[in-house]
Amino acid sequence: MNYKTLHSFGEDEIIINKSRFIGYAKPIKDESEAIDFIEEIRAKHRDATHNVYAYVVGESNNIQRYSDDGEPSGTAGIPVLDIIKKEDLRNVVIVVTRYFGGVKLGAGGLVRAYIKGAKIGLDAAKIVDKNLFDIIKISIDYTLHGKVENSLMSKDFIIDRIEYDTEVNLIIMTEKERTNDLIDLIRDLTSDNFKSENIEEKYFSVIDGKIVK
Repeated sequence: MNYKTLHSFGEDEIIINKSRFIGYAKPIKDESEAIDFIEEIRAKHRDATHNVYAYVVGESNNIQRYSDDGEPSGTAGIPVLDIIKKEDLRNVVIVVTRYFGGVKLGAGGLVRAYIKGAKIGLDAAKIVDKNLFDIIKISIDYTLHGKVENSLMSKDFIIDRIEYDTEVNLIIMTEKERTNDLIDLIRDLTSDNFKSENIEEKYFSVIDGKIVK
C-alpha cells in the first residue's frame, strides 16, 4: 500500500505576536517512537510555556493522540492533529513548542498560530509519497543489452545497476503496480529470451515522481 508520510526530521520556527513557535516533525514507526520524540522535545524545552503535540500511527491512522499542554481546550493539539489528517499523512509526530511573548492571541489566534507551527515543521521534514517498489533482476544476452536499456530508460524504469557475467544482469527498481508492464516489455524486446528474479520489495520516498534518499 502506498501512503504519504515525512521524509526525515524537520525543524523550523516563527515569531507570531512576540511568541516564539518552534515546529518539530518526524516520521515514526510506532507509538513508542512518538512518545520518545515528544519526551525528547519536552526535555530540550523544559523552560517553554507549552509543548503541544499530535501524532498518528498505523495504516489507517488507527492511533491518534494529541495534547494542548495547558493551552485552552481545542486551540492547540486538535489543530495540529487536523493538519496531519488534512495532509493524509501516516506514522507522523509533530511537536509545536511555544515561548509566550507577552501578547495574548485569543482562541482564533492560537489555532492559527499552532497550525502555522505545525506546517513549518512539516515543510522542513518534507512530505513524501512512500511507494512500494519491486527490485527485479533481469538477465539477458549481451546482444540485447543496448536495445533493452534504451527502452527501459525511455519508459522511465529505473536501472539501479548493471552486473556483467555470462549474461547482462539489469537490476531494475519499479513501482509495484508497473511490475507486470516491465515484464511484458522485456518479453517483447527479447522475444521471451530472458530470466527474471524478484530480489525484494521495498518502500522508497518519492517527491514529484522522483525517488529521494
